[in-house]
Amino acid sequence: MPKLWNETIETHRRAVRDATLDITAALVTERGLRSVTMSQIAEKTGIGRATLYKYFSDVEAILIAWHERQVTGHLKQLAAIRDQAGDAVERLEAVLMAYALISHEHHGTELAASLHRGEHVARAQQHLSDFIRDLVSEGAEKGDLRDDVAPAELASYCLHALTAASSLPSKAAIRRLVTVTLAGLRPTR
Repeated sequence: MPKLWNETIETHRRAVRDATLDITAALVTERGLRSVTMSQIAEKTGIGRATLYKYFSDVEAILIAWHERQVTGHLKQLAAIRDQAGDAVERLEAVLMAYALISHEHHGTELAASLHRGEHVARAQQHLSDFIRDLVSEGAEKGDLRDDVAPAELASYCLHALTAASSLPSKAAIRRLVTVTLAGLRPTR
């Protein structure tokens, strides 16, 4: 097959996959996790059920793929924030704030609870922990953050502390939580 034809087919497959993921997430939000069927998804996507089954085995597989895409997007967003200009503490604060806002926005639902058990989530958490650890280490080397606790432990502290963001009522409360979390990273004098 000509290269253009292969690219066109791949673009089409990607578009069908993305539409399926988006429509499934919307249906689950609208109708509830247990109320969505493959037939409904196929109909809303505009493809046949047989075609849908070529892409995904069931609704859960679609939701896992959707969640993996979401998590990957969040990690890219956080990495872009981490890589901005500024010192380690400024970048760490920006990453922690963004993470807390993401946690607040996307957690606490039945869908989130069911999807946060996958291996992709553990990999993403490790990835996030690693780059928070690196920022903490950089800040500790410059004397801006404490060096009496291992950076990996402090990264774990940050991530666990910020899980509280999912139940906070406002962005102002989330900002206060990030401020308190950062205070725990300051050097003891």
